[in-house]
Amino acid sequence: MIGRLNHVAIVAPDLAQATATYRASLGAEVSEPLDLPDHGVTTVFVNLPNTKIELLHPLGEDSPIAKFLEKNPAGGIHHVCYEVEDIIAARDKLEADGMRVLGDGEPRTGAHGKPVLFLHPKDFVGTLVELEQV
Repeated sequence: MIGRLNHVAIVAPDLAQATATYRASLGAEVSEPLDLPDHGVTTVFVNLPNTKIELLHPLGEDSPIAKFLEKNPAGGIHHVCYEVEDIIAARDKLEADGMRVLGDGEPRTGAHGKPVLFLHPKDFVGTLVELEQV
């Protein structure tokens, strides 16, 4: 079921500074910021040869990323995203195995315009997992 690693998401307290660091200091190709109001984040993707790094910053006061930054003011790793071929089949198998899908269990459109779901960190060794249909 699980496919390749799509990205690792890192919460950045200062998105412009984090973007500049990846672009100037590491020489990485970095996307322009994209606001995702449905997810409460502004996101930037750092393209690497084998995957991506997603830099996240809160968008609005109700952003779950704002809560993350309260607990982790310097930022840090927020989640990992794995690709799946069929997100509904993946969800159904995971739920049958007793895994918890966050939210209402229905896929939402993610930053790449594709369906995504998030899985409870307590079911995955303390790591928030995002699944993205490819």
